[in-house]
Amino acid sequence: MLSLGSGGVKSTKPSFVSYVTPEEIKSEKDPSKQEKHPDLLPGEVEFCSANPILKYTQDDLSQRGVFGTLFCTNFRVTFISDERPQEKKAKTFKNKLYGENDIPLMCVDHIYGVYEEKRKPITGALVKNKYPSKMIIHCKDLRVFQFCLTYSKEEDARKIFQGIAHHCLEEKSLKCVFAFSYMGTPSPGTDLSSISLVDMYFVSAEKQRKQETIMFDSPEDWTWEMKRTKANCRLVIENENFELSQRLPKYFVIPLAIGDLFSYQGKGLPIWCWSHYSGCALFKASFLPVTQEDGDFQKHLDTMINAVAHNHLYSVKTEDLSESLPNIQDIQQSYNKFKQFFLIENSTDFWLSDVKWFSSLESSGWLDIIRQCLQKAVEVVECLEKDNTNVLITEEEGTDLCCVISSLAQIMLDPYYRTLMGFQSLVQKEWVAGCHAFLDRCNRLHLKDKECHSPVFLLFLECVWQLVQQHSPAFQFSETYLTVLSDSVHVPIFSTFLFNSAYHRENVMKAESPLAQSGPLSCPTVWDWSVQFDGKAQNFFFNPLYLEKVKHDRAVRKPHKPKHQRHLSLPSAAFKTPLKKGFFKEEADSLKKMLRVKRLSRWRGSPDAPAATTREFYESWQNRPLDYHGLLLPYLDGPAVRVWMQRYLRWIPEVYILGGGSMAVMTKLMELQNQVQDLKRVLEQRDPSQDAKLDHRPYLQQRLLSFDSSGRLSSSFPFAYTRSRNFKPSFPTALMQSLMLTDSLASQEDEVSSVVSFV
Repeated sequence: MLSLGSGGVKSTKPSFVSYVTPEEIKSEKDPSKQEKHPDLLPGEVEFCSANPILKYTQDDLSQRGVFGTLFCTNFRVTFISDERPQEKKAKTFKNKLYGENDIPLMCVDHIYGVYEEKRKPITGALVKNKYPSKMIIHCKDLRVFQFCLTYSKEEDARKIFQGIAHHCLEEKSLKCVFAFSYMGTPSPGTDLSSISLVDMYFVSAEKQRKQETIMFDSPEDWTWEMKRTKANCRLVIENENFELSQRLPKYFVIPLAIGDLFSYQGKGLPIWCWSHYSGCALFKASFLPVTQEDGDFQKHLDTMINAVAHNHLYSVKTEDLSESLPNIQDIQQSYNKFKQFFLIENSTDFWLSDVKWFSSLESSGWLDIIRQCLQKAVEVVECLEKDNTNVLITEEEGTDLCCVISSLAQIMLDPYYRTLMGFQSLVQKEWVAGCHAFLDRCNRLHLKDKECHSPVFLLFLECVWQLVQQHSPAFQFSETYLTVLSDSVHVPIFSTFLFNSAYHRENVMKAESPLAQSGPLSCPTVWDWSVQFDGKAQNFFFNPLYLEKVKHDRAVRKPHKPKHQRHLSLPSAAFKTPLKKGFFKEEADSLKKMLRVKRLSRWRGSPDAPAATTREFYESWQNRPLDYHGLLLPYLDGPAVRVWMQRYLRWIPEVYILGGGSMAVMTKLMELQNQVQDLKRVLEQRDPSQDAKLDHRPYLQQRLLSFDSSGRLSSSFPFAYTRSRNFKPSFPTALMQSLMLTDSLASQEDEVSSVVSFV
C-alpha cells in the first residue's frame, strides 16, 4: 500500500459543502434563489452555462457530489456550488486567476463521456451526437473532474457539453487564446523581486542585477552574462530584425572564429551557452542542412567544429543527442503511460493501481528517461570540469533536448542558477530566448496534422526536482515553486510559454497590437508572480534550508581545484631572463598543433570513451566534501530517482498523510531555524564584535509560513487543506474479494495506518 504522497484540491472560496446522492437531488429550482455567475477576469467572456449540474466527488463509487452551475468562458471551465458559503479563514496559498473548481481551457488534457454506462473518449464525431449522461475531464495538472448532466434541461446540457468540448479540444488559431483578450496586467518588466521580497537582498549594483530575472532580450543582458562567466566569444546582433534566420534568437553568442554567418542559413550555427572558469565552454547547434552536397556538408561541419575548438586549447567533444537520448515522440509516449497512474477517478481505481504500483511506474519508462538526461548532463559536466574541453551538443532543431542538457549542466556547475532569479534567468536564456517551441510542444492549438507535442519542458523540471530533493540546501527555490511553474505552463495568460520562437513572438505581437483597444498588446511573463499570488503565497517558493553564501559577495562561482597556472609548465630559466616578444603566442600555437589531432580524434572517434571515465569522475566527486556552492551532481543509482510526489499525488485523498509529509518536516525545520536566528541576535547583543561572524537572515521570520491552527494539515499542503473526512483508507468490498485479501490484512490496517502517519 502507498505510504507517501501529497495532494488535494485547493479552495479559493471556502464553503459549507453538503454531499448528496443523485436520488436526493431535487430537480425543482428555488425561484427565490439568486442566479450565480463567476467573477470574470479582464477580457473574459462567458460562453454558456447549465444548471443544475452535479459535480461528483472522488471519494468512492457511491456517486455522491455537490449541486451547482457549470460555466464555460474563453479562459476556463468553472463550477459554482449552490450551497451557501460559510465564513472561514482565507487560504494562505491562493491563486488569483483560478481556484479549485476552475479549469483553464489550456489545462484540459482529455474529455470522456459516459454513454449508457460506457466510457468513451470525446472526439469531433461524438460532440455532434447526443450529449453524455456524465462528462469526465482529465487535466494536465492531473486533476480529474466528473459532472452529471442529466439533471439539466436537455438544451442546456447539450450546449455546455458541446461548448466545453469545442473550446478545449478543437483546432483553433493563436489569436483565440485568452492571452490576447487579457488586458490591464502588469508589464513584463514587473518582477517578483520588486513586489515583496526585496528585503532579502543586499543593495548594490551587482547584487541588484542578480536579483532580477534576466530576460535576454537585449544586447546588454547577453553582455552581462558573458562578463559574469568570463566568456571569450562574440555577441551577434545582426539578427535583430531576423535577417539571418527566423529560426535563430534575436541576439545570441557564437565562437570568435565563426566567419560568414549567412552561409549557415540558420542551421548548424554553434550557439554559446555557458563558459567554465578554465576557459572552455558549452555550445549547442541544430543539424546542418541536408540538401548540401557531401563535400560542402563535411566542409561546413569541419568549420563549425574547428570554430568551437578554437575557443579553448583546440579541444572539443561533440555529442549528437538524437542518438543517445529518446526522441520527442518517445518522451510523449512514455509520459502518457506514466500520468495514467495519477489520474484517479475514484477510490477503486486507486487501489487497483496500487497493487502493481512500482512495476507499472517502471514499465512506463518515464523515470528511466529522467535518469538518462541526468546521466548525459553529468557527462557534459565531466568534459568541462575535469577535462577542460569544449562541448558541442547537437540535435535536429537544437531547441529540445539541447535545452534540457545545457540547462542541467549549468545548474550542476553554476550556483547562480540555483537561486530563484538565476533559475528564471536560465529558463529565459536557454528556453524562451533559445526558441523552444512551447506552442507546438504543449499542443496549444490542438493541431491534428502536426504530431509534435511532447512534455520536454516538464522533463527538464522533473530533472531539476531530482536535484532539489537530493541537495536541498543548494537551492534557493522550493519544490512548491517547481510545481507551480509546471502548472503555469498551462495558464493561457503568460507570453513565456505561448510562442515557438523569438520571431514568432515578435511577429504575432506586432500583428495583434493594432487590434487592442487600450494600446499596444502586452502579456505578462510568468515571472511576474504577483499576477497569480500575493506576497505571502510567494513565500512558499523559497527553500528555508537554503545555505546562502554571505561572505563572498563578488564571486558567483568558486572552483573545486586551483586554476591552471601557466608558469608551472615553463622552465625556471624563463623567469630569470626577459621573454622574447611573442613567446607565449608561439608556444600556444605549437601547443595547439600538438593537441589538434589528439583531442579531436579522441572524442569524435571514441563515442563510448566517456562511459568508462564518467564513473571515475563521479566517484571522485563523491569522495570530496560536499560544497553546496560548487559542483553538484545527481545520485542516479537504484531508487535515487524518485517520483515527484507533490506534483503527482496532491489530488489523491487516499495518499494524504494527515499531519505529516514533507511540509510538516519543513515547518518544524523553519521553526528551529528561526530559533537559531534568535539565539544569534542574543549573542550579538552580548558581544557586538561577533556581528560580522554571525549569519543573519532576517527574511526567514517573514517567510515563516502561517498555518491554520484550527485544523491539522496534510501532506497535500499548500495545495489543499485537510477536510473533515475520514482519512483512514477503506478498501471496496468487491476489490478485496477480487484480490483475495485475507482477514489478517484487514486486522493489520490500523497498525499500518499508525506507521504511515509518522512517515
